[in-house]
Amino acid sequence: MARILNLPLLQHPMLKKYSALVKEDLSATYSRDIQKWLLVAPFIGIITGVVIAGITILILGKIWAALLPLYLAHHWMILPGLLFGFLLTGLIMQFRTPDPDEHSTEEIIRSYHNHQGDIDFKPFWWKLLAAVTTVGSGGSAALEGPSIYGGGAIGSWLWTKLRRFARLESRDRRIMLISGAAAGMAAVFRAPLTGIVFALEMPYKDDLAHEALLPSLIASVVAYATLVAIVGAEPLFGFQSFARAGFGPLDVVWSALLGAGIGLIAIVFDITFRRVRTFFVRSRAPHTLKLMAGGFGTALCGMIFLAIFPGKLVPIGPNYEAVRYVLSTPYPSHLLITFAILKLAATICSLGSGGVSAMFVPLLLTGGCLGSAFAQSIMHSPAVDMYAAVGMASFIAAGYKTPLTAVVFVAETTGGHAFIIPSLIGAAVAYAISGEASVSGDQHLHETAKISELKNLAVRDVIQRQIVSMPASATVADFARSVAAHHNHAHFPVYDNGQVIGIVSAADLGRVAPEKWATTTVGSIADREVTRVAEDCDLSEALRLLVREGGDQMLLVTHDHGATVSGLVTKTDILRAVGNHRDSAAPPPIPGQLT
Repeated sequence: MARILNLPLLQHPMLKKYSALVKEDLSATYSRDIQKWLLVAPFIGIITGVVIAGITILILGKIWAALLPLYLAHHWMILPGLLFGFLLTGLIMQFRTPDPDEHSTEEIIRSYHNHQGDIDFKPFWWKLLAAVTTVGSGGSAALEGPSIYGGGAIGSWLWTKLRRFARLESRDRRIMLISGAAAGMAAVFRAPLTGIVFALEMPYKDDLAHEALLPSLIASVVAYATLVAIVGAEPLFGFQSFARAGFGPLDVVWSALLGAGIGLIAIVFDITFRRVRTFFVRSRAPHTLKLMAGGFGTALCGMIFLAIFPGKLVPIGPNYEAVRYVLSTPYPSHLLITFAILKLAATICSLGSGGVSAMFVPLLLTGGCLGSAFAQSIMHSPAVDMYAAVGMASFIAAGYKTPLTAVVFVAETTGGHAFIIPSLIGAAVAYAISGEASVSGDQHLHETAKISELKNLAVRDVIQRQIVSMPASATVADFARSVAAHHNHAHFPVYDNGQVIGIVSAADLGRVAPEKWATTTVGSIADREVTRVAEDCDLSEALRLLVREGGDQMLLVTHDHGATVSGLVTKTDILRAVGNHRDSAAPPPIPGQLT
């Protein structure tokens, strides 16, 4: 090898010159960590695609394929079937997960905003099983819940496995979380563009998770290809009629009116769902009983509809077959409206009570029913499929606050561009009319602005290593006398057996009656919900955690991602770093210039 490298041709000055130029160009081309994501994102896509393919086969191909004919033939079987399925879900979530109310899309959003993309992987398979029992038994939900959660959790878990090998940073865990969620959405709907856009829109009501675009793109395409290789490429939904290749000015106006109407309906649904969900979360009843109540309500919705309109339609279960029926069969408007009402009610019962999944398909299906009924009864238009598409896009945009996803989804499922403009108009109007109402309580309005000066700084550059702390066993009187009175700090770490367990502030003294100061320990009043970051966490991420809504007053800094605390960082530390960075980066003053 050494002899080959020493050949005169390879030592030629011109070759060396152009080799250096090529290296420089390649470095500039891949300056955005593209190499890293070309390695990591395909892993996310492949594993997510395999897992989602398994869930799809199990629910759609096995469980629901067997239960749906049984329910349609014997309506009374809906009640015991749903009660049993929701009983299993309640038992799994109550006894096999640390928090039975944390799962599905909401857990991904919460982890993205509050936990740096960290997902507890221990109950991963239990939560997927709970989703199977929820959806498979007939809960009014679909596969996007376990798919988004499954992909996001896989992305977060892979960060721990590939961190050192791929030189991943702390903030990359959030990116991998969203990339996994995008891969799950792309796979379950066999619509990679929808997966990408939904995952980027999902964390915010009025913003995008921009930093996750490239890895989400790669992971989504790979996940889609993986699932298609296993289960085939046939679309889940399809629009049968393409009689009209275009639309007229009146269609634009009517699409806007339909979007406005659905936006108003979405407000009522969003608020009702959030209130019901809050009621069940705050209820002290066992989680299993909550799920049983939700299963009973869901079953009642299905049985009422079948009692009025016996046939193939029933507003429970994943309802992929119902989407096809609504798009291809000319059902009367009163049937469609009744179906939409009971579908929304069943969704509130299934997911409001704690069922494990999400409601993308229920909102999609409801919007399609309302759009079709609008075209038939108000417009008297033959373009029922176009208004069904507008209705679908409008309800998704208003319910999930994802207008781009709504339009992209319609474009992918129609297989063409004929309905994009009316769908965009309807989605935009519904999104605007519905205001801040959303089915998600964890979406933020927009991303916290990041300070460009912090780009190359890490927490280790501003950490306070000399900290004043208190033992958990000390009394409040000791804290007031020896620490709070002599140190001008807002918060103080509390430690027990050498480990920091939380923080306490001087303001906490007011929570304890003065006569109880001598008997109350500092550990009993300490705030134990304190965010921990590693020393290599970049300052922009640390600042985001500190200034978010309800954010911490300080971050505990751990050594080598362990439990040992090496210091702390506050907003003041970061602002001081910004000032120092600006001073060091500022050019020297020009002689004679006022400074």
